[in-house]
Amino acid sequence: MTPFRLLALDIDGTLLRSDGTVSPLTLHALSAARRAGVRIVLVTGRRYPAARRVAAQLQCETDLVLHNGALIVEGEAVVRCRPLDREVARHAIRAGRARGADPVVHRGRAGEGLLVVEGVAPSNTLLAYYLDRSHPDVRHVPDLEAALDEDPLQVMFGGGLAEMAGLRAHLEQELRGRARVERTVYKHLGVSLLDVLDPGVGKAEALAFLQARFSVTAAQTLAIGDNWNDHEMLSGAGLGLVMGNADPEMLTLGLPVLPTNDEDDVALAIERHVLAT
Repeated sequence: MTPFRLLALDIDGTLLRSDGTVSPLTLHALSAARRAGVRIVLVTGRRYPAARRVAAQLQCETDLVLHNGALIVEGEAVVRCRPLDREVARHAIRAGRARGADPVVHRGRAGEGLLVVEGVAPSNTLLAYYLDRSHPDVRHVPDLEAALDEDPLQVMFGGGLAEMAGLRAHLEQELRGRARVERTVYKHLGVSLLDVLDPGVGKAEALAFLQARFSVTAAQTLAIGDNWNDHEMLSGAGLGLVMGNADPEMLTLGLPVLPTNDEDDVALAIERHVLAT
């Protein structure tokens, strides 16, 4: 078996436990893997400020794939940015509003992690909670489309499962291949997020960029994730492992299944597939 030289980890629902912490066993296993020469990459839909707080807990060097691949940070330097064309972003904003959805624009090509909004309906408790937790990186503007004076990283929507499923289909029809509409589904909470990205962006594509940069093959890559935005990354890795707490539909895709994120799953995978070889 080809030894794994690159470990790609999703953050929420994978690396983090339900209480938002990293287990001591996982911290130990990650440090051991890094000492063994394995590159560790956190591959997430999060912004840089939010992902950096998690990376700081790991006690080992990590690289970051952010915004589902739109921004890549190696060490503390941005090594690649693939923003969304601003006219496509404006179209996405209008299309979302036509369905009653609240758009959030992500900006900051240097990793500033700014969230630009015109307003969020009080009934949209998911986005209200998200924006409240993201303070002070939130910017309120009177006209969101007019505020797009540069290409943003993405446009985001959030809400109930049925609402976001309908919006996803509507956005894909409206944008006609000019953007990628990525979904992250939290069935146990009854909510979903949609990220409108450059059409060439994705976790798998960003990981392939780093594989070439690090002279690592797909066969030498171990990837672990729990959601639909991880699917292509898991399928394209030498070994892709899906979390036991993933969307039940993901558990039927034929990928090996780990225990849940509250059962030291990442530590077990590292010990079995990286440190034991």
